[in-house]
Amino acid sequence: MTEEQPHISVCICTYKRPDFLKRLLGELGGQNTNGLFTYSIVVAENDHLRSAERAVTDFAVASSVPIKYCVEPRQNIAQARNKAIMNAKGDFVAFIDDDEFPTKQWLLTLFKTLKEYKVDGVLGPVKPYFDAEAPQWVIQGGFYDRPMHRTGLLLDWSKCRTGNVLLKSQLFAEDAQPFRPEFLSGEDQDFFKRMIEKGCAFIWCNEAVVYEVVPPVRWKRSFLVRRALMKGVFSLHNHGSSPLRILESLMAVPAYAAALLVVLLLGQARFMSYVYKFCYHVGRLLALVGVNPIRQPYVTD
Repeated sequence: MTEEQPHISVCICTYKRPDFLKRLLGELGGQNTNGLFTYSIVVAENDHLRSAERAVTDFAVASSVPIKYCVEPRQNIAQARNKAIMNAKGDFVAFIDDDEFPTKQWLLTLFKTLKEYKVDGVLGPVKPYFDAEAPQWVIQGGFYDRPMHRTGLLLDWSKCRTGNVLLKSQLFAEDAQPFRPEFLSGEDQDFFKRMIEKGCAFIWCNEAVVYEVVPPVRWKRSFLVRRALMKGVFSLHNHGSSPLRILESLMAVPAYAAALLVVLLLGQARFMSYVYKFCYHVGRLLALVGVNPIRQPYVTD
């Protein structure tokens, strides 16, 4: 690695999503660098049955982009991220989820933005991508829409996550486990919170887009209910059970429950939006009394 050619390790944590991974690797193989950097790929498999190995092997045979495959048999997303970091090399680390895929300018845009603003990391938007024609209520409900910000915005930890990010490698130099295994979800926000407390700076780049594949199974109402419950549970676990947070959920649950019959008349998008919010707050309250309605934190579909 030279100063003229910094290197980026693109890290992917994967669990039982070989088809999604194959698509992601195909798009990563054609990243535009403009000769400003080199890059390689690290796939951290969190399935002890090695369901991703074939996709990685096929990519390695067909592509000139170096790729490294490693296995973290303990089913824990934080452990998988730590395994990826252990196998990363170079000056920068990028993270992208295994059910996402980038534009061809993705890495280049993140890299140029980080250099321009002289920060420790840059995050970008994740937009939903529907392979088939999704029901209008799913799209109108915005269940897979995520917040976007102006380029250059300095982010607080609550706006940070690892679905689309480029970070300086030195952030990981002092800790053998930068992502804490006790966090079953939200381990990335915990990482950013600790880094910001140390004085690190992270900004937004709205032009560095990646897309999240939303397959038909995720259009199901039952899937959205489970997703909302899970987010509620981990909201309490990761952000604390402050009196204000609990009061908010205690008021929200009966309010949303009472409104459901009325909003049903306004269409499926509005109705399912209220169901989603209702379940989110139910998840919070269940977590408060030690009940976890979602045993499996991984979403594989």
